[in-house]
Amino acid sequence: MSPAEEEKSLPLAERWPQASKFALSACAAAVAELVTFPLDLTKTRLQVQGEAAVHRDGAAAAREVPYRGMLRTAAGIVQEEGFRKLWQGATPAVYRHIVYSGVRMVVYEHLRDSVLGRAEDESFPLWKAVVGGMSAGAIGQFFASPTDLVKVQMQMEGKRKLEGKPLRFRGVHHAFMKILSEGGIRGLWAGWVPNVQRAALVNMGDLTTYDSVKHFLLLNTPLVDNSVTHSIASGCSGLVAAVLGTPADVVKTRIMNQPRDKQGRGLLYRSSMDCLIQSVQGEGFMSLYKGFIPTWMRMAPWSLVFWLTYEQIRRICGVSSF
Repeated sequence: MSPAEEEKSLPLAERWPQASKFALSACAAAVAELVTFPLDLTKTRLQVQGEAAVHRDGAAAAREVPYRGMLRTAAGIVQEEGFRKLWQGATPAVYRHIVYSGVRMVVYEHLRDSVLGRAEDESFPLWKAVVGGMSAGAIGQFFASPTDLVKVQMQMEGKRKLEGKPLRFRGVHHAFMKILSEGGIRGLWAGWVPNVQRAALVNMGDLTTYDSVKHFLLLNTPLVDNSVTHSIASGCSGLVAAVLGTPADVVKTRIMNQPRDKQGRGLLYRSSMDCLIQSVQGEGFMSLYKGFIPTWMRMAPWSLVFWLTYEQIRRICGVSSF
């Protein structure tokens, strides 16, 4: 058999390992995103309620929805906008995770296995896991930032309708085209700096914690590489990711949702640091943790669904465990 024929006879995962891992992680992320998306919508709505900069800008003249907790916000969306609105913005969210999760998983594994390297006992030192997780998250989020921008703005359409404001978008394609026409290519990357900062912190919590906890359990306990180990590691990763990522997520959401001029410049905040300072000065430090409970409640099941699905898909497709 010739080398070319031998290559064709190999399983798809061995012929194109990076592309296969990208596709598998994208599939797992899409499942996790659809299951937990209502919590993401609730979190986004909570993060922009009581926004001090909006009041100073005079935009609060329109009727504002009163501040509500997580459960009342979710129930209010169902009562006032309809049950299906809990998935408003889900399409760009799935697009985002196909790009984001696909890129970050491939980059992290490449950094871990080929660039940074494991220790002699096959463990991955924590400092390397932190560098790899933050780098992978930042790179993945940069490529996925336009889809995240559309997701955030579409999630706020229901709130605009309740405040008596005109809707901005007819759908995902219209949102992309409108943002592109108003702000150009740069407009699609509005808010990318806090977005990348958040992704780096979240991945330091998610990828780093999952990888470190999983391999610690395998090396130091009787647990084996199965769903129990994956569940414990994913539970830890979801909590750490929520604690580290929520402040940057609040800043990212507010910058992406703010009105912009014809040049695509924000009218409320000059930068992510300006948004951070205004939020703390106007609403207090804990404003950076608005939406923490739904963020955590979303990240915990998201991590569980993603990692269990991802590990099982890899096993079924003949790809080695993460």
